[in-house]
Amino acid sequence: MSFLFGNRSSKTFKPKKNIPEGSHQYELLKHAEATLGSGNLRMAVMLPDGEDLNEWVAVNTVDFFNQINMLYGTITDFCTEESCPVMSAGPKYEYHWADGTNIKKPIKCSAPKYIDYLMTWVQDQLDDETLFPSKIGVPFRRNFMSVAKTILKRLFRVYAHIYHQHFDSVMQLQEEAHLNTSFKHFIFFVQVLDRSPLSM
Repeated sequence: MSFLFGNRSSKTFKPKKNIPEGSHQYELLKHAEATLGSGNLRMAVMLPDGEDLNEWVAVNTVDFFNQINMLYGTITDFCTEESCPVMSAGPKYEYHWADGTNIKKPIKCSAPKYIDYLMTWVQDQLDDETLFPSKIGVPFRRNFMSVAKTILKRLFRVYAHIYHQHFDSVMQLQEEAHLNTSFKHFIFFVQVLDRSPLSM
């Protein structure tokens, strides 16, 4: 699990760099946290009035990546090559990895390997300033929304795997409330994004 323990060609895995305090993205993150604290997840996923949809999607994508990274990190002792030889969410849903660059043809791999590939790939996307600009005034690429939706679709697979294969472990660790809230927030966000005419 190089994305967790830093085996990735001498790079140490780190969650997406913190959003700089005082930046517009920081203000959006604070808005999201404040609305989440209200207990109304449906309100928390709504684009704030006057805000740029791409900025909102970027901030939330980073946040979901960090949440899923943390949630999966708590169950890595249970998600091993032996216990999860295939990345799946039950017998009908098997996921094969391809990133289109390093691995062009989808490959069958264990869940820990798949999630390592996924988290490393997402981290690379988030670190790409041309795709996820952190400076105010730098425009998002034309394909930003498509890439963000692909990231979210692939992150969903980690939730699906955790729920299907490891929910007993999550309950044993007493983390089900956090997992359920995170997943509910994620689903509400994706539903709003799918309905947004601006995201098409």
